[in-house]
Amino acid sequence: MARQLRFTGTDSKVDGCPALHTDADTGEVVVQGTPLTDPEDIAQLRHFGAGEAAVVVPRELLVNWGPKEMEREPDLVDRDTFRRLFETFEYTAWRLETRRGYASDREDPDYRAFLETGSAPCDFDEPWFVNIRRQTGAGKKIGRVRVADNPPTQEQLFLLDYARHNASVGEDMRYLWREDADRIGLPAEDFWIFDSRIVALLHFDDDDNLLTIELITEPAQVVRYSTVRDAAMHHAVPYQQFAAQVATAE
Repeated sequence: MARQLRFTGTDSKVDGCPALHTDADTGEVVVQGTPLTDPEDIAQLRHFGAGEAAVVVPRELLVNWGPKEMEREPDLVDRDTFRRLFETFEYTAWRLETRRGYASDREDPDYRAFLETGSAPCDFDEPWFVNIRRQTGAGKKIGRVRVADNPPTQEQLFLLDYARHNASVGEDMRYLWREDADRIGLPAEDFWIFDSRIVALLHFDDDDNLLTIELITEPAQVVRYSTVRDAAMHHAVPYQQFAAQVATAE
């Protein structure tokens, strides 16, 4: 079925090119301009796939006629798409964890072993650890900040003990007391941010089950989550130091 394209505007004073059109059904923007054909130019484009085309337009066209406001529909992805982000990121992957517990942890045999013995075992041949070792071995940075209650919940104590396993494969594990997180204005959100350009926002139900994964690439929103990351990293402490604080308080 043919698209229903609506002319948006042009800065041209002569022939109407370049111009923007909008798909009336999907809201997608169609850019009309001069094709980019030089192989050396095309070779410099990132994420340029087979069957795709590039066009050249003046910056003013997008500034003057590009969408200024929009009703953003959540971009929800499945678990496999989410997992691939950990294989394809180029530089950094970072997470903020703010919940008091996770249903997936409570279902983990390692959690039950922790409750019985006080120490969480670990299988380093699990796909997560294999991939993280590969990524950190390639010089990529992976880390997270966990927000913990005072006193920590049982699930948080399990994750604090398990942090040594994450750290052993190269993850930068840090912690922050919840009162400090509230004081500096961290949101009660769980998310991963990849290469400072893709945010994977994790949505949970009241029983701590992961419901949906929403990808966010809108620049202003990505900057917001990057600011949250920077604040959390500035105030958080390494997991070993935090574990010592917890042990002292017990």
